[in-house]
Amino acid sequence: QVQLEESGGGSVQSGGSLKLSCAISGATPYTYCMEWFRQAPGKGREGVAVLDPYGYTYYADSVKGRFTISQDNAKNTLYLQMNSVKPEDTGMYFCVADPNYGSPCPSEQVSWGSDDAYWGQGTQVTVSS
Repeated sequence: QVQLEESGGGSVQSGGSLKLSCAISGATPYTYCMEWFRQAPGKGREGVAVLDPYGYTYYADSVKGRFTISQDNAKNTLYLQMNSVKPEDTGMYFCVADPNYGSPCPSEQVSWGSDDAYWGQGTQVTVSS
């Protein structure tokens, strides 16, 4: 059973930085696409970034060049470094482990977050202008 626990959320001013962490347990290495999603108030969930088991990364257009997804395998922790944040980055951020079944992780945002994915409880990020 995969378990994910996010931390690092909080309040930050526009233009600032924040680093989210996700502690991972129960996940067999190289069998998951690790993802970050977010949900703004009153809106649906949106894929933010994906990390392929072999190091490839994919980003939503809205965060490209500002956010970086990474993983420390020794610490079983996934990260999301958020720079130059904007008020529209406000929302609940979720860590997601999406089984890849031996296939490459999808680069298209619409394909992230499958029905088989495991989700954390989320951490709140609030960006003030």
